Amino acid sequence: MEDFLLAVSLLFTTPLIAVAIAGLVWGILGGALPGISPSISMALLLPFTYTLDPMSAIVLLATAYIGAEYGGSIPAILIRTPGTNAAAATVIDGYEMRRQGKGGEALGISLWSGFIGSMFGLAMLVLLTEPLSQLALAFRPTSYFALGVLGLSVIASLSGKSLLKGAAAAILGLMVATIGTDPISGVGRFTFGSPDLLEGVAPIFVMVGLFAVSELMTHSGIAAHAIDQKETIRVRLPSLAMMNRLKRSQIIGSIIGTFEGLMPGAGGSIASFLSYNEAKRWSKHPEEFGKGSPEGVAAPEASNNTVASTALIPLLSFGIPGSNSAAVLLGGLLIHGLLPGPRLFEENTEVILGLYMGSFVAIVAMLVAGILILPLCVWLVNRPRPYLSGFIFALVLSGVYTVHVTLFDVGIVLVAGLFGYAMRFFGFPFLPAVLGVVLGELVESNYRRSLVLSGGDNAIFLEDPIAVGFLIVAVLFVVLALVGEWRSAARLRKGVKA
Repeated sequence: MEDFLLAVSLLFTTPLIAVAIAGLVWGILGGALPGISPSISMALLLPFTYTLDPMSAIVLLATAYIGAEYGGSIPAILIRTPGTNAAAATVIDGYEMRRQGKGGEALGISLWSGFIGSMFGLAMLVLLTEPLSQLALAFRPTSYFALGVLGLSVIASLSGKSLLKGAAAAILGLMVATIGTDPISGVGRFTFGSPDLLEGVAPIFVMVGLFAVSELMTHSGIAAHAIDQKETIRVRLPSLAMMNRLKRSQIIGSIIGTFEGLMPGAGGSIASFLSYNEAKRWSKHPEEFGKGSPEGVAAPEASNNTVASTALIPLLSFGIPGSNSAAVLLGGLLIHGLLPGPRLFEENTEVILGLYMGSFVAIVAMLVAGILILPLCVWLVNRPRPYLSGFIFALVLSGVYTVHVTLFDVGIVLVAGLFGYAMRFFGFPFLPAVLGVVLGELVESNYRRSLVLSGGDNAIFLEDPIAVGFLIVAVLFVVLALVGEWRSAARLRKGVKA
């Protein structure tokens, strides 16, 4: 009860409401622009969080994530182009409804289902995060090392078609993490005589460069879709009868979204398609799916909006970011000296309660903002892409410059952007590289601390049952990924022979 009263008081004693709504609106606009994913929307905000207090910074990033997951459905329904990867399943029936003159109804179903999914996900976040974080009280340096290895092993499920490329990207990230001052001896490493590198390369600059700058470079020459400006499109929330029909699909989407959010590497895209398939399986009208089914819009939207909250559970409990957006939020936590785990709940109670309350405010405001902001989203989608890209690029550079007021940081972001562009071209995934940068210090420092405690004996890792458990799970991740690759290669060989 005491925590609840404190959370309510934050609404009136801090700029929580304004920050939550600002993050939500920014996220919706970012999600509505094809190519600007939730992680990019959040990465664009990272430099500006330096001037905010920790609670406001985390709330701004988290609510931008919530808004972007909903915003991605707007272009998916209107122009058959998902604004986010997780909105790809919404295209199937959402655009069909729009072709049938039911675009406003489809947008309303998306908004209502996103609201339901977000509320369910927030409830799971509040109920599960702190109890799970208590497990970390028994952690020793060996446990934290194994936890970092487990986080890196998520690469196996995030590497797309090639585990080798994922591993290469992770090694690149780990190499970047070694730049700066040695965490044990205090000796400078790979600084090349530059004092600007003594503190290392901040993950924030790597994220902004990989996600935002490389995306702008990739899409700079692609023409944007357009919506007929004479066409009037208004969001129409579903009727009570329609809400009753959508309940089953929304429940399916919310449950699947919860489990997928808890699993590092799964994310909203997988959750959306799984929810779509299961909603079709259990629907009373499966024949309508693919032809403009309201349930085909409700299930994936409830699912990916649930993931926006439940993906934060492993992040806040153990510091394992299982998606690009969660990795960006982890960067925001580290910027303000906040370490995930039980101490975060004990020493920074206001930050956690502010996150919960800010998310609640954003979810409630989403019902109104989703209706009011649609004309602006339509206008943005119709702007020439070069103009939008130029504006966002200027926003990125100005935000990065204000962090330390030095052009050196801008140079790091541009170099990271070039690397990101090359990685896109050759098909290397980003998240392993980001995880390498973010988790590199955790893995190295705790590994070396463990060896100091044991006098250089690696057997110390086998004496810690928590570490052994994490390492076994990490090995399972890699083995399952290798088996999956082997099966895919076998099917491909059979197809060639046939």
